[in-house]
Amino acid sequence: MSKPLSDHDRKKQISVKGLAGVENVADLKKNYNRHLHFTLVKDRNVSTKRDYYFALAHTVRDHLVGRWIRTQQSYYEKDPKRVYYLSLEFYMGRTLQNTMVNLALENACDEAMYQLGLDMEELQEMEEDAGLGNGGLGRLAACFLDSMASLGLAAYGYGIRYEFGIFNQKISSGWQVEEADDWLRYGNPWEKARPEYMRPVHFYGRTEHHPDGVKWVDTQVVLALPYDTPVPGYRNNIVNTMRLWSAKAPCEFNLKDFNVGGYIQAVLDRNLAENISRVLYPNDNFFEGKELRLKQEYFVVAATLQDIIRRFKASKFGSRDIVRTDFSTLPDKVAIQLNDTHPALAIPELMRVLIDEEKLPWDKAWDICIKTCAYTNHTVLPEALERWPIDLFQTLLPRHLEIIYEINRNPFCLLLVNMAHLCIVGSHAVNGVARIHSDILKATVFKDFYEMDPHKFQNKTNGITPRRWLVMCNPGLAEVIAERIGEDFIRDLDQLKKLRDFVNDEAFIRDIAKVKQENKMKFAVHLEEHYKVKINPNSMFDIQVKRIHEYKRQLLNCLHIITFYNRIKKEPNKQWTPRTIMIGGKAAPGYHTAKMIIRLITAIGEVVNNDPVVGDRLKVIFLENYKVTLAEKAIPAADLSEQISTAGTEASGTGNMKFMLNGALTIGTMDGANVEMAEEAGEDNFFIFGMRVEDVDAMDAKGYNASEYYNHMPELKQAIDQIAGGFFSPKQPDLFKDIVNMLMHHDRFKVFADYQDYIKCQEKVSALYKKPKEWTKKVILNIAGSGKFSSDRTISQYAREIWGVEPTLEKLAAPDDLK
Repeated sequence: MSKPLSDHDRKKQISVKGLAGVENVADLKKNYNRHLHFTLVKDRNVSTKRDYYFALAHTVRDHLVGRWIRTQQSYYEKDPKRVYYLSLEFYMGRTLQNTMVNLALENACDEAMYQLGLDMEELQEMEEDAGLGNGGLGRLAACFLDSMASLGLAAYGYGIRYEFGIFNQKISSGWQVEEADDWLRYGNPWEKARPEYMRPVHFYGRTEHHPDGVKWVDTQVVLALPYDTPVPGYRNNIVNTMRLWSAKAPCEFNLKDFNVGGYIQAVLDRNLAENISRVLYPNDNFFEGKELRLKQEYFVVAATLQDIIRRFKASKFGSRDIVRTDFSTLPDKVAIQLNDTHPALAIPELMRVLIDEEKLPWDKAWDICIKTCAYTNHTVLPEALERWPIDLFQTLLPRHLEIIYEINRNPFCLLLVNMAHLCIVGSHAVNGVARIHSDILKATVFKDFYEMDPHKFQNKTNGITPRRWLVMCNPGLAEVIAERIGEDFIRDLDQLKKLRDFVNDEAFIRDIAKVKQENKMKFAVHLEEHYKVKINPNSMFDIQVKRIHEYKRQLLNCLHIITFYNRIKKEPNKQWTPRTIMIGGKAAPGYHTAKMIIRLITAIGEVVNNDPVVGDRLKVIFLENYKVTLAEKAIPAADLSEQISTAGTEASGTGNMKFMLNGALTIGTMDGANVEMAEEAGEDNFFIFGMRVEDVDAMDAKGYNASEYYNHMPELKQAIDQIAGGFFSPKQPDLFKDIVNMLMHHDRFKVFADYQDYIKCQEKVSALYKKPKEWTKKVILNIAGSGKFSSDRTISQYAREIWGVEPTLEKLAAPDDLK
């Protein structure tokens, strides 16, 4: 077995990492030492690894600055239509390596660090993830920013600069324990505060109706302080902006009404205002109607709209004069995309600004609003839909409630503000995120709206950026592909289709298998360091990583593990296909069932991994603290990707696409984007099982009876009896009674109904894995079929079909490189 290449060896062989010119390397070293000295105020004797990381980050950031300024200048001069992507989440991960890839600096930086006696990988490990998201929705926003910059769109990501991102997950005695994610503790070298663009945001108060219009008075003010992060396109010298707002109390906060001796308390109370941007709500696909969350949603929207309108009014670069006053041209210059319903308040807020501040008549304002806004739906789960109580609105945003009443035209039937309905009526386009999802929206969830306004409804199947999810996280695979078809696939992922010509090429088959084996060896080293479990690198790496949720059916995976374990125990001398099964993901802190699922996975692992009869034929590992950076390590090492949600529940999925692009085969239901992935790769190259949406609907109509399956399937009964009887929790035999009770009596997601087909499908997987050449051919056809799932394709469709802008692969002129 070949040992993994060191990064220094790989650097020499790889072209996609950019050239390491002698001058370039000398300049980088000079600038690096300058930053260590002048920015960090350290010398090599007292510098820590973190200092070295910060010096490198600042050195790389220097290469962004000229391009960033130049990009923004070109937008002011050309005055294109601007796209504003509004999201409560941006799950960015780390920035350093992505920036080096997009600026073609990776080789030069590698060489410079090597010459300075530093290990690039060690420095990269010092960077904190920007974990400002829960999962798919937030990571999608991050991929979209990369694609919008790479396609030359004048686009801005707007969100909240949470002081604490998604919690860090620790597993303690098998249970999830949450820790605060203090990601800004050491500072963030990639952001630039912009206090000159601070904006006031109003809450509470009351409305006064005057002949000349409505005034919202006696409000509490919180200031929104913007922090800008550069978003570089792929080697096109374009650098866009992600602007995240932080909450600040105004200087006079609580001071005007403090009594003698109340001054200290008044200053301490500033925290209350600043709590708005303190922490990301850790719920994925679940609505929790908390006042602080509604404040966050209005905060980001109010600050962002002030920015949008300021930019719309002042067209030329460097000019603060108000140029435009005719708002009828707003939809020609501004597109606002709402990432789910979280920024839905953009609709009534835009109406408030146009009517109350700019004095437009209602019908004119409403027309402008609809033409400007568009809405992306991300889920059909009823518990995820945002419905806010009227009295909370009345207290917090009285003017907006009046506007919503006016939009609704029938206030008496309104008990809750349904944010999805607000988005649909206030937007010119509504889209789902995979074909099957968009069809479900039209047929069920939004049927009435679709029948009233069919032209509004579209599909935009999600995608992932091939820069982070192939070139950066899997350079070995990117290189093997580039050797065969050149490097253009990085900007035009459809070119991967050309790999179909190599499906019978012995050398290519060997190369693909070799890269996978190297990635597995590297990940195995990581796992053995972290989990003290000996990994068999020749076993199939079977991975399910995603948020822990009943609909994603980690429990179905557990039932397969137990069944496989029982079969090995029953026939220990049979030639089983060895597997290392990894499950990872966070459970929302208040989601009891999800936390019990984690406990079950860890309990199964404790039994399986310590059973000498099983040996290295089956290992079960719960991947702790799954996040973007762990995904970048795990996905390139996966052989099998588990995408096993109940048909009709996963809107799209994007992890599924990352595994496909990185050479894993998929076992999955016909749900979300799996349907289109199977279509692109060919169903013969996909492990499809389980009920289709129609079957689920039919079962809902007739009623799902779990005990029928339990009584008629001996292996399923054995597995459930083991969970219920304490086989996996001998010290607490009834530990998992809640899970068993749920599965037997109120399982909305019908785990047992798909059990038999899943097990049979897994047998097919194991059989194919024993034929490495046939397996690898299917891998090649999957990679070759993954071009559709580039976020570049997704964004090109949004641009042309929703935003009315044209993507371009033209480069901006490069600024003079730094000397």
